Amino acid sequence: MKRMQFFTLSLCLGAAIGAHGQATTAARPAGTAAGSAAPAKVAVIEFQAAVAQTNEFQRNLADLQKKYDPRRQQLKTLSDEVDKLTKELQDQGAQLSDAERANRARTLDEKKKQLDRDTQDAQGDFQGDMQQMINTVAAKVGAVMTDYAKEKGFTLVLDASDQQNATVLYAVPNTDITKTIVDAYNVKSGIPAPAASGAPAVDAPQPQAAPAH
Repeated sequence: MKRMQFFTLSLCLGAAIGAHGQATTAARPAGTAAGSAAPAKVAVIEFQAAVAQTNEFQRNLADLQKKYDPRRQQLKTLSDEVDKLTKELQDQGAQLSDAERANRARTLDEKKKQLDRDTQDAQGDFQGDMQQMINTVAAKVGAVMTDYAKEKGFTLVLDASDQQNATVLYAVPNTDITKTIVDAYNVKSGIPAPAASGAPAVDAPQPQAAPAH
């Protein structure tokens, strides 16, 4: 039974980081008043991807997955048991007495309800921990981005993440500061890149294809 979906991270990641991206990527450098005659200097960042690609996020994600591995295994064991009981009831139902068939059906129903409850609990706990982790890293990445924008004199930073309502249709490549911010954040945090492992990677959004102009 496919009830192990609480380890799918992309939706949680997109929703949580998207909120931070909207709050941080339109920052105006201090001292630049609205309506100023100064020429605009615009940068583009894929904020969701920037957060997901930091060493700190990758390290914390690996730790979070490790934390939930025992519960994932418990759910798999229970799911396998439900599948086994379901198959036995289907294969042997005709040969069972009414009382035995009813007893097995009741046991199966209880197991299914337990699996649903345990899955919902695990999913809620995982998403709560994931949200807290994202909020922490995204806030710090946003601060690094804002400092960089002020230092370089950018008047506007647009979020090109594909989870945003507003879409950047075209941008000159050298205006994309995503990698610059990731590198700057990694240097500031002092956290090394995590060792390669077999853990599934977070689904970071891919840049959207820009129409020809």
